[in-house]
Amino acid sequence: MRCDVWSKRVATRIANGLRRKVLKDGCVDTGCGIKVFRRDAFLQLPFFAAMHRFLPALFQIHGYRVDYVEVNHRPRRRGLSKYGNLGRAAIGVVDLLGVVWLKRRTHLPSATTEDGVEQAR
Repeated sequence: MRCDVWSKRVATRIANGLRRKVLKDGCVDTGCGIKVFRRDAFLQLPFFAAMHRFLPALFQIHGYRVDYVEVNHRPRRRGLSKYGNLGRAAIGVVDLLGVVWLKRRTHLPSATTEDGVEQAR
């Protein structure tokens, strides 16, 4: 469970709910900094500055399986956040629209198996 101030928890819950509903990626919270993925798969993704929020959807769009493991909250040890909820929301909405566009425009080539059956990647 997150231990942030109530305004950040509410904003995070709304943002994650919107992202999950629009992208249908099944990810409960993309705010966690712990992400594990293959380097070659990551390098195939389109790069943009705040893509960390959308990695599960981006990997799924590109045909990769995504698994989720719950982790506990780790409070910030040093420094201060560089922006508040309004700034995060503005950036997040623009990026969300971009990922929706990518999702609609990305079509994976079919792979043919040894027995000649076509399968999506």
